Amino acid sequence: MVTITINGRVLEVHEGSTILEAARSNGIDIPTLCHWKGINEIGACRVCVVEVEGCSNLPAACVTNVADGMVIHTSSPRVVSARRVNAQLILSRHNCHCPSCVRNGNCALQTLSASLNITANPFPEKQIKNRFDAGDSPLIRDDDKCIQCMRCVSCCEKVQTLGIWQLNGSGGRTNIAIKNGVKITRSDCSFCGQCITHCPTGALRARDDTAKAIAALKDHNKTIIVQVAPAVRATWGENLGLDPEVATVGRLVAALHTMGFPYVFDTNFTADLTIMEEGSEFVARMQDGKKHKYPLFTSCCPGWVRFLKGQYPQLTDDLSTAKSPQQMFGTVAKTYLPLLLDKKPEDIYCVSIMPCIAK
Repeated sequence: MVTITINGRVLEVHEGSTILEAARSNGIDIPTLCHWKGINEIGACRVCVVEVEGCSNLPAACVTNVADGMVIHTSSPRVVSARRVNAQLILSRHNCHCPSCVRNGNCALQTLSASLNITANPFPEKQIKNRFDAGDSPLIRDDDKCIQCMRCVSCCEKVQTLGIWQLNGSGGRTNIAIKNGVKITRSDCSFCGQCITHCPTGALRARDDTAKAIAALKDHNKTIIVQVAPAVRATWGENLGLDPEVATVGRLVAALHTMGFPYVFDTNFTADLTIMEEGSEFVARMQDGKKHKYPLFTSCCPGWVRFLKGQYPQLTDDLSTAKSPQQMFGTVAKTYLPLLLDKKPEDIYCVSIMPCIAK
């Protein structure tokens, strides 16, 4: 343990810890944008700078270790001024059309700007032209919202071990792009969505098909059905601040009916079909002697299927041939359901509410 002083408070903290860790463990807030403990500790955003007595510069709290006797100021006029300048420089290269951004109200940069009372930017705007070709990808990247925090790069490299993202260019021409310059749909990306989850701004997001669903609801020639994944059914009320006792399945179904969906289904139904198909396939493998290897891998997650095919192509033959529950429901909706409703398959429009972008 070492003794340090933060904002006049004498504290005992673990030796080897960073100023950021020491401050937060004692209830002292220091803002960050790029920091992700153990994954992305690079001090790139410079909004976590602090003042250390005896040090001429302002070190980044996330990468500076404490030392015995260190006296630290986290909110001195010099620190606040430096943070404001650093944040304004980031904002000068950022698309600040917040009302139309998917992260509006849940954006680390927006929160930081509000806490620093930034209402105007003295620096000229120089937004990066969007160079990302999404195609039909479920993952969308907006270069003009990227703050180059490197969290997506570190996440994909260290957590998912795929290394899809890389840093291109230098200086003002620096940008994050898909490795080797290929389209993301032709890369080894498994569409796990972790880079979206850990992006502090709206630079990475899931493709929004809401407009297509609304257009379908307005088409009276279509019979609209919706399938809801079990994870969505169980957690839909969390973002609305509803207790589990309030966010019931019945209320979810009632809400979907009110929106205009006449038929609401649970993907659990085709999850059971998937289990039956995979189970039958496995039994058949066991009975055909030495024609097949073991084990039989499930194919119920498209993200997992992409990961296996991209990273372990030699195991592709060990994948089940069954579709995912979501895909299997689509098949049932276009084959069996039209018989029940006396409709043409092309008049059935299926909307899927899923918990991840891979589906």
